[in-house]
Amino acid sequence: MKQNRKINELLGIEFPIFQGGMANIANGNFAAAVSNAGALGIIGAGGMNAEKLREEIRICRSLTDKPFGVNIMLMNPEADAMAEVVREESVAVVTTGAGNPGKYVQRWKQNGILIFPVVSSVALARRLEGTGVDGIIAEGSESGGHIGESTTMTLVPQVCDAVGLPVIAAGGIACGRQMKAAFDLGACGVQVGTCLLASIECPIHPAYKEAVLKAGDQSTIVTGRTAGAPVRCLRNPMTRAYLKMEQEGADRMELEKFTLGSLRKAVVDGDIKNGSLMAGQVSGMIREIRPLRQIFEDMVREYEQIG
Repeated sequence: MKQNRKINELLGIEFPIFQGGMANIANGNFAAAVSNAGALGIIGAGGMNAEKLREEIRICRSLTDKPFGVNIMLMNPEADAMAEVVREESVAVVTTGAGNPGKYVQRWKQNGILIFPVVSSVALARRLEGTGVDGIIAEGSESGGHIGESTTMTLVPQVCDAVGLPVIAAGGIACGRQMKAAFDLGACGVQVGTCLLASIECPIHPAYKEAVLKAGDQSTIVTGRTAGAPVRCLRNPMTRAYLKMEQEGADRMELEKFTLGSLRKAVVDGDIKNGSLMAGQVSGMIREIRPLRQIFEDMVREYEQIG
C-alpha cells in the first residue's frame, strides 16, 4: 500500500514532514524557508484574499526551487477564487480544511496538483477518498488552532485502516519519538506546526515565541466548544474571558465578535494578553528558538536513533 512509502519519497523532498498551514503566520517567505530547509512549506491562505494568495505564491516561488503547497480553509468566502489561483499557479500540493474539496479535485489534478485534505474523523477520510484526493492528513486534538475531538494516537491508526491512501499524522508531534510513534501507527509522514513557531525564521512577534517557550504541559486550553468551533491556544486573559462568556451562555455571534482580530494581535502586535496564541499541547516540550533546518534534522536524527 502507498502508506509503506514515506511521503518525502512521493513528493521528492528531503524529510517526510509537512508544515502546518498556519493562518496569518505561514506566508510565502516562511513557506519558502521551510521548503529550503528540507520539509514541505505550506502557505496558509486563511486571512488572505485570492489576489494576496497569488502574491504570496509568487513570493514563495521566487525564493525556492523546492516543492511547496497552499492550505485553503474551505469555509473562506473566497475559497472558489483561491482554488482557481492555486490551479493557475500550479502549486505542488494543496491541503484543505473545514469542508470537502471534492468540487475542485479534478481541476487541480489536471494541473498535476496533489491534494491532501485535513480530517478529524474516519468518516470524513472515507468520504474524501472517494473524491480522488491523493492523501489524508489525520489531525488529532493535541494540535493548535481549530481542532476535532479525537486524539492523534486514536485517529491515525483508524484512518490508516480505513483508507488506501498515504496518511500524514498531525497534532502533538515535535520530536523524533513522536515521529516514530506516528510511523508505527501507519502514517507515512507527519505535519508539524507548534514547534515551528519557535524557529528563527517564523514571522510571529517575539513575545508570542517567548510565550510558547514558557509554556508547560497544562498551558493550552480549548475555547469555542459551545459554539461548535473548538480552538486550542495558550491560556491567557483572553481565553479566560472567552470561557466565562461561554459559561454565561454567549452565542456564536457574540463569541466571534469578541475574538475578531485576536490572532493578528498575537502574531503582529505581540499582545499576549488579548491575542489568540494558537499553539498545540507540544508547547510544553519547546524550550529554545532554533533554525528550521536544525528542528527538522534533530527530529529525524532522533527518529533514526530509536528506529
